[in-house]
Amino acid sequence: MEAALDTNIQYLSGVGPKRAALYHKLDIHTIRDLLYYFPRAYIDLSSPCFIADAPPWEICAVRARVVAKSSPQYVRKGMTIFKVKVADDSGSMLITFFNAKFTVEALKYDEEYIFYGKIGGSLLRKEMHAPAIYPASLPSAFIPVYPLTQGLSSKMIAANISQALHLLDENLPDPLPASIRQKYQLCHLHFALKNIHLPTDRESVEIARRRLIFEELLMLSLSLHTVRDDTFSQTSYLCKNVDLSPFLAQLPFQLTGAQQRAISDVCSDLQKSTPMNRLVQGDVGSGKTMVAAAAAFVAFQNGYLSALMAPTEILAQQHFQGLSRLLSPLGMRVALLCGSMTAKEKRDVKERIALGMVDLVIGTHALISEDVDLPNLALVVTDEQHRFGVGQRTKLSEKSDHPHTLVMSATPIPRTLALMIYGDLDVSIIDELPPHRQPVKTYVISSKLKERAYNFLKEHLDRGLQGYIVCPLVEAMENSPVNLQNAEEYADQLARGPFINYRVGVLHGKMRPKDKERIMDAFASGEIQLLVSTTVIEVGVDVPNAVIMMIENAERFGLSQLHQLRGRVGRGSQQSYCILVSDNKNPETKERLEVMHQTNDGFKVAEYDLKARGPGDFLGKRQHGLPQLKIADLTTNMDLLTQAQQAAEELKGFVNLNEGEKQLLQQAISRILSHVGEQLN
Repeated sequence: MEAALDTNIQYLSGVGPKRAALYHKLDIHTIRDLLYYFPRAYIDLSSPCFIADAPPWEICAVRARVVAKSSPQYVRKGMTIFKVKVADDSGSMLITFFNAKFTVEALKYDEEYIFYGKIGGSLLRKEMHAPAIYPASLPSAFIPVYPLTQGLSSKMIAANISQALHLLDENLPDPLPASIRQKYQLCHLHFALKNIHLPTDRESVEIARRRLIFEELLMLSLSLHTVRDDTFSQTSYLCKNVDLSPFLAQLPFQLTGAQQRAISDVCSDLQKSTPMNRLVQGDVGSGKTMVAAAAAFVAFQNGYLSALMAPTEILAQQHFQGLSRLLSPLGMRVALLCGSMTAKEKRDVKERIALGMVDLVIGTHALISEDVDLPNLALVVTDEQHRFGVGQRTKLSEKSDHPHTLVMSATPIPRTLALMIYGDLDVSIIDELPPHRQPVKTYVISSKLKERAYNFLKEHLDRGLQGYIVCPLVEAMENSPVNLQNAEEYADQLARGPFINYRVGVLHGKMRPKDKERIMDAFASGEIQLLVSTTVIEVGVDVPNAVIMMIENAERFGLSQLHQLRGRVGRGSQQSYCILVSDNKNPETKERLEVMHQTNDGFKVAEYDLKARGPGDFLGKRQHGLPQLKIADLTTNMDLLTQAQQAAEELKGFVNLNEGEKQLLQQAISRILSHVGEQLN
């Protein structure tokens, strides 16, 4: 039976090579893939209403018989209208079809059908336009509705799935052991697959859904357990307790309570024989870098090397400058290693590291190059960790013998998603902002109010403050929509027009690293008053004097990205502002941007973003190594996630399973890992 499910879908009756190619667009290649392609919704035909009771302007099901058909009306070339009169014991209704000759011809006089569509007309004369039509005697009152691609209809998919279900044997092997099904009250796989596609009632759907959601979350949890095989290893870098007084005395400010707790957590971890595996998560500007600095100081006091990897050169250089000022007076030797450095500069840094003349090395992907030797590496810190692939993060740790790992994220990850991705990490949350920081005020405006926004910006520039304007594009592209702003042209227009009397700079990712550094230095020193940029400033840019950020075409960015960008202002004691410019009329887009207006809480923003976009798009599939979930929802299935993770703990090592159960479970895990593995490279 397992082998039959893995048969190529083109050999299923009614499919063939052409339709199989369409299915491939939906990532459906086998009969198993098809059976695990779940409906996104159901049309409920269980309680059709009488024509007289049909609610105006609402979608509903009406059971009625065909009593009359009018002659076709040829409105214009390519448009023919057909009208059909249907009736029941309560009254009659006129149905209009467009270019549907064969549909109308197939309707038989005096035969009952169920018509599903929006009711129009008036209370006395009901109408319906182009409804879906179903036989009155349906095997199931719940009609599945599937996500589609061009060339495949929901009816086609349902017909092919019906064929596939006929192949299912009631003795279908179930990858969930009987003990797990019994403990968590889950139905058998055969019942679940049959009733998710052809349910007899609403209760059957819910029983099937619960089972399939649990299975998906359990298999994913077990897969991630398999990936994390180093969790319980021993580290070669056991750190002794260190007096942090010299480090704390160097700080130009008082640590928040949340920072103190996180540092305490880290110091405790560094003294254990198992490697530290900790996520420090905090909103933008919450001071996570000080936690990493304290950890590096502890490693230094124990005679060990630390490495901090940042996703961009701007951020790496900023860390280097800030941490050098803080740690050099304590005797720590800090070095920078970036791809844009000259060959000689890189060679010199690598030699110093190899000779033990560096205590903290800060860099980008250059740190994981094969020719970079990191002797005595006890601590690996990854900043903005979600921007690295899983494989890139592990490569740095592999340069040492089970070093301690600290990952930092200013992208607030909802608790549900964090549990799934970081199930083996301890989490420290920095939920306090430094004193004297004021929440950023956020406004959503249309381009009609842009002139007022410019004047507001000028008022602040005239007071000696600074601002950003963020654009979605670097430069105008041939196929880009005409209304999208690009940084280069926009900066030129502003410098020649409304901001002719101000110092305007431009920054984007295509510039050479030296030029980026020059622009950022000029902005940090106040030489540039207004910086027009792309999202290259999303992380790490810290200019307390910048108090206004205007984001053009705000609808083009994800909410979490907008929140990151907003975090570039509000870093000083002055009141700061974020102005989102969008002319998009889509109600969902307006609602999304309104979330930014309503809250500065990054976790609330992230929860909304996750729900709207799903985990695959929330962080980017390549960054987090999670395959797209097919039926589970990490924002609403928290209880099942908790149970699935509990079951995963029980099943680790396949204890108390017979050989058949072990084999089925291993096969299911391998299928998930084949997806996760694509993300590890």
